[in-house]
Amino acid sequence: MSAVLLPGAVPTAPPPPSPPAPPVFGLRLATGLAGVLLAVLVSGLNENITKVALADIRGAMGIARDDASWLVALYAAASVSAMAFAPWCSVTFSLRRLTATAILVCMAAGLLCPFAPNLSVLMLLRVVQGAAGGALPPMLMTVALRFLPPNIKLYGLGGYALSATFGPSLGTPLAAFWTEYLGWQWAFWQVVPGSIVALLMVSWGLPQDPLRLERFRQFDWRGLLLGLPAISMLVVGMLQGERLAWFASPLICVLLGGGLLLLVLFFINEWSHPLPFFKLQLLSRRNLSHALLTLGGVLFVLLAVILIPSSYLAQVHAYRPLQTAPVMLMVALPQLIALPLVAALCNIRAVDCRWVLAIGLALLALSCVLGARMSPDWIRTHFYLLQAVQIFAQPMAVIPLLLLATTGLAPQDGPFASAWFNTIKGMSAVVATGVLDALITRRNHFHSTVLSERLGNLPTAVDVPGLAQRMHAQVVTLTSSDLYLTVAAIALAMILIIPILPTRVYPPRAA
Repeated sequence: MSAVLLPGAVPTAPPPPSPPAPPVFGLRLATGLAGVLLAVLVSGLNENITKVALADIRGAMGIARDDASWLVALYAAASVSAMAFAPWCSVTFSLRRLTATAILVCMAAGLLCPFAPNLSVLMLLRVVQGAAGGALPPMLMTVALRFLPPNIKLYGLGGYALSATFGPSLGTPLAAFWTEYLGWQWAFWQVVPGSIVALLMVSWGLPQDPLRLERFRQFDWRGLLLGLPAISMLVVGMLQGERLAWFASPLICVLLGGGLLLLVLFFINEWSHPLPFFKLQLLSRRNLSHALLTLGGVLFVLLAVILIPSSYLAQVHAYRPLQTAPVMLMVALPQLIALPLVAALCNIRAVDCRWVLAIGLALLALSCVLGARMSPDWIRTHFYLLQAVQIFAQPMAVIPLLLLATTGLAPQDGPFASAWFNTIKGMSAVVATGVLDALITRRNHFHSTVLSERLGNLPTAVDVPGLAQRMHAQVVTLTSSDLYLTVAAIALAMILIIPILPTRVYPPRAA
């Protein structure tokens, strides 16, 4: 029966529809979450595998070394840029639509890469694949924050931590398997089986949100035009810096200088925009700021402890990736057990996650101090003890950061926190790669010069057989030892700020 409007009465607007009740977590949502996790792991493995198998890809496709370096740089630029803007897109187009589209595009690009007729087409495919792959990690964090019940939310975030611990360590073993037994094409095609399964799980498991295209009325066009080139220029500049002699190259000066200027203008714009991509006001939360700062250091350490042994074994003992694989698997496979155990530990109310973080960083430092004692006689088995220490050290250094960063967040701030965390994660990995490359070059030159001067004072040195090879082994060993000590110092420095910046948080619980 319709209401009668009395004369002189002012018509009132109908009340807004009540928001739909959040879906109950069950088998369907768990399947969707597992599908997003699988897609993130597949995408991360794709990036790492193609880096490790780059020599085989270059040889098969006839690509020069310098040109191949752009394949890595452009993929990373597209990936990190997508991490920054994907959370906004997930709210606008819906979480399920964006995730399924990203999986499909990543799979299709990987399938086509071996058939690229020239380098330009291959680069384009890698840029498209990088953008699709980079959009996936923010979706995993968003799904975990939005749908998981409080009592198990930390376990979902532990699944996200797999992308920082499990994925990078598994890249070398899988690259070795594909290239040695199935062919270089599988360095690209390995995304296909996992993507198909992930796409089916996501399509069935995640709820379908309505489109919110009205958000385009407040679209941050200025932020996109400033932020996208800023991030891309900084990523490419960091990854190409060492090859092009850093600031001796006008291109690197333009990329890094211009990128920094655009980034500053981007953040100024984001501060006052009504619907920004990045909510800078969130940085006033001490725990989030600490988590982002420490995340950069942790990723530097995790990247270094993968790079140092694999590079040493390849240069000194001519190990192929297949021979280095057991060293990486020593850390990668136990993560499937260590991560849930560390999440369970942090989920105990009496446990202060700051202490867990401090112990994890201390164990990482211990592993690096042990590695600094290496000699040219070290082979694969000498690294097993170092890797064993890292089995629990790595998740203990990552999961507490996720807890600190996300505890107490309002639901509407979840996408903003995801944008911050994932962009810092992607950018930190890029910066770490550039810094490590520069450190390796500088320390190699230093030790080569010192050893050459010492040998120059020995009149019989030129008669020693195999001297050049032995000298090279010694230089690589000393450089690796220096890197281990540098990484240990970074891990210890991050412990020192724990009593100062973060505050005590408790694991989420149902009301």
